[in-house]
Formats: sequence, C-alpha cells, structure tokens
Amino acid sequence: MATERVLLVTPERCIGCGSCELACSFNKEGQFRPSMSRVGVHRFERGQNVPIMCFQCEDAPCAKACKTQALYKSSSGLVEFDKDKCIGCRMCVMACPFGNVSYDRSSKGVIKCDQCGGDPKCAGICPTKAIEYLPADSAVVAKKKKFAKRIADALEEVKD
Repeated sequence: MATERVLLVTPERCIGCGSCELACSFNKEGQFRPSMSRVGVHRFERGQNVPIMCFQCEDAPCAKACKTQALYKSSSGLVEFDKDKCIGCRMCVMACPFGNVSYDRSSKGVIKCDQCGGDPKCAGICPTKAIEYLPADSAVVAKKKKFAKRIADALEEVKD
C-alpha cells in the first residue's frame, strides 16, 4: 500500500523564482503560463514570497458547494475534479476560503491542484525545497495545518 503524502510549503525558503508555477503550467497545459498554474507565488512587499496551492481541506468547502459533484473528495483524501460534471457555476471558486480554485473560461473547467497524480512538478523543481512532497506523518501534517492557519489568519486580518 502506498504511503499517503502531502505537499508542505515552507514560505521562509521561497525565493520567488516562479519555477513551481512554470513547471505546473507546462505539465498541465503544455505551455509556460503562470496564469494557468495550479500553484501561485504571492510576492509581498517585505520580500516574503509564499507559494499557495489547494490545501486539500478536510471539510473541502469547494466540494460541498458543488451541486453536481464535479469537485469531490476522493477515497485518497484529495479534492478532485470531474470536468464532465461541471456546469460552470463557479460556486467552488467562491467557496474556497483561500482563493485556490479558479475557473478557466476557455476550457470551461476548474483550475485546482491535484498533486499531479502523486508526482507534483512544483515540489520536484523547487530549488530551495520551499515546496516538498512528504509522507503524511503527524509532524508534517501538523506543519501543514499550521501553515494553513497562518494563511487563514492573514486573510481574516485583511478582511478587518
């Protein structure tokens, strides 16, 4: 049986090079277009760069908002997308608390990280290991949840 793995982001290591965005867009779209990437590097004024992609939330608000089950929580725990069921309502985009789901009008489908089927190109190319694909042991999962909470807290602070 395969070991469950998760993407772990350590923003302090990110140098903002964008290699992850290019690797992702090339793998998924066959072209180097960061706007089509499933990972985005948010570059802040103070020199902090933060790679962001789908957090594969346990409660998956995006999947809950999808009335056709085009976005669904798979048996592996990933939030996956079935293009054939998508009606383009974009409720999933609005439901994602982190803004990590987008809609592409040309393909009429959702753009969201699926961890490249177990071989995430963003983690493989990252020169500083700011993005890593690691076994989902309790320490790694705790770090991932801590990072997600930091992002959620920052978003809440921006709202206020």
